[in-house]
Amino acid sequence: MRLHLASGNAHKAGEFAALAAASGLPVEIVAGGADGGMPPVVEDAGTFASNARKKARALRAVLPAGSWVLADDSGLCVAALDGHPGVESAYYAGPAADSAANLGKLVAAMRGVPADRRQAYFACVLVVIDPPGSEHAFEGRCEGTLRDTPSGRPGFGYDPLFVPAGHALTFAELPEQEKNVLSHRGRAWAQLAAWLRSRA
Repeated sequence: MRLHLASGNAHKAGEFAALAAASGLPVEIVAGGADGGMPPVVEDAGTFASNARKKARALRAVLPAGSWVLADDSGLCVAALDGHPGVESAYYAGPAADSAANLGKLVAAMRGVPADRRQAYFACVLVVIDPPGSEHAFEGRCEGTLRDTPSGRPGFGYDPLFVPAGHALTFAELPEQEKNVLSHRGRAWAQLAAWLRSRA
């Protein structure tokens, strides 16, 4: 089974490939770029689910009929910031900002916030379009807190600042396999995998 991923993000494609392998499902993740390029999508729908649907439909429109499509939208919601950056997580520091700039802005925004007010959660919504064209959504969350300063391998989102509940290490410090089980994306994938097995 081939799942065409509505994203040109190589890190995200690799994460989904690892999740698929760990789940034991015979699923091949094909990045949108391999299909001739992911069509541009303005992620302005206001919710993770609606943005994921926009991306899934955009890729589906340029693929052969009967293709399986997978899209996700995810972000970090911080209680002390009234849920921000939320759906704007990828563009928190501006439309041209990179992960380092977004992380830096969040560190600055949380400066001086006491430990008991640093709660946050990652959310992920996966939307799958099956061959007949029906849409199916799966949501995962990972609760946690934010460190004062980043720690761990740099370069991917807010992972160096986020400590999942029940753990002492940030997502960026945890082994990749352990992070994938705990993460919002991993939890959403687990629901998707169970649904795929139920169809087999």
